[in-house]
Amino acid sequence: MARKGMETVRRRQLIEATLQVIHDQGLQATTLGRVGQQAGISPGLVAHYFGDKRQLLAATYLSLVRSLGREYGSARAGTAIGLPRVRAIIDANFAASQSGKVIVSSWLSFWAQVNHVPALARIQNVVTRRLQSNLTHNLAAFLPRRDAIELAEGLGVMIDGLWLRASLRTGGLDVDAARAQAHRYLDSELHALTGDQHAQQSA
Repeated sequence: MARKGMETVRRRQLIEATLQVIHDQGLQATTLGRVGQQAGISPGLVAHYFGDKRQLLAATYLSLVRSLGREYGSARAGTAIGLPRVRAIIDANFAASQSGKVIVSSWLSFWAQVNHVPALARIQNVVTRRLQSNLTHNLAAFLPRRDAIELAEGLGVMIDGLWLRASLRTGGLDVDAARAQAHRYLDSELHALTGDQHAQQSA
């Protein structure tokens, strides 16, 4: 395998090991040593690829964000701008790939540190702005812009809240139940704003 390809594989392995250590030990207890032990390599090699703990955690968080982005890309493929893409955003956030205990606990561990770690805060700010922008843009295709902005904010809070509640209960995520509840919230709000015109287009 070419050196670049090997580096990509190794970095992916170390990120997966980091996620497992975060799940098992918590974010604060995650160290280069523990990640190396989980991956079966030396802490020095972990440092070779990521520098220090802060850079490793930022790269790991970014990997979660990119995974979610890929889910949205798949969910929106072939859909029209507007309500179908709003539903695609919901579906992406509650995709099966996002439901495992390791993934859920890692997301929540990172969220808990966003206000304390600037690198994580920068990533989260991008995530939040992108979600709000995508929801607003697609809702504004058929709603007045003010209504679109308010509904986008509410739907974003609903998505985050469903994640938080599920994790506090089980450490995992019942994606089918959470997805259905998010769609019901969307339908309820659309019914209040427009009557049955859009609310009947349920996923």
